[in-house]
This record gives sequence, C-alpha cells and structure tokens, in this order.
Amino acid sequence: MAQGLKEFTDANFKAEVLDSSEPVLVDFWAPWCGPCLRLAPTIEELAGEFAGKVRIGKMNTDENNVTPTQYNIQGIPTVILFKDGKAVDRQVGLVPKDKLVSLLNNHADKSEKLA
Repeated sequence: MAQGLKEFTDANFKAEVLDSSEPVLVDFWAPWCGPCLRLAPTIEELAGEFAGKVRIGKMNTDENNVTPTQYNIQGIPTVILFKDGKAVDRQVGLVPKDKLVSLLNNHADKSEKLA
C-alpha cells in the first residue's frame, strides 16, 4: 500500500472508519476488477494529498464480505465517504480524480480543503 493509504478490513472497520475523528474515504475494490485497478493510482494520490485531513483506504471485497454487505455494495469500485461514523457520500464506478477531490472538499472543514 502507498504511504498514507490504509487497509480496511471487517475486523478493523469500526475502529478505523466509524470511530475516526476525521473523515474517512473507503474504496471498496477487488483485485480482478479492471476499473478498480485503474482507480487505484488516484486513491493513492489522494491519500498523499489529503494526509492529516482525511483518512483514505481500501477494502478488498473478496477478503471482507461483512462490511460491503452492510453498506449495500453491489458494484465495484464503490467509494464511500464516512464522517462522524456515517456514510455521507457515495460514488460508484470509475470516477475522475477531480470529482473525488470535490467530494472530499465538500465535506472538509475550510482549513482542510485542498487548493
């Protein structure tokens, strides 16, 4: 995993995502998914750019099936932004970086926005 990029699992999801004091962006993906693999470099870039402002990580849906089921993940990649333990935004499919930056900035405090 790239620096700053977290690996979320069914076991650590509550502690790492739901109980986080900062917003958390979760990329639900699988290794066989072409669009997921194309989105991966963007997620890694965002993890570096938003370090200290937003926790960003990935959850492999092949290895973790409880959490994706709880959040009704029916297609991947699905990216969900969590804030204060609640899902506040969701994007399904291969989305451009600027759309994800906008999503993060829409939910960030003014001091946390990326220029």
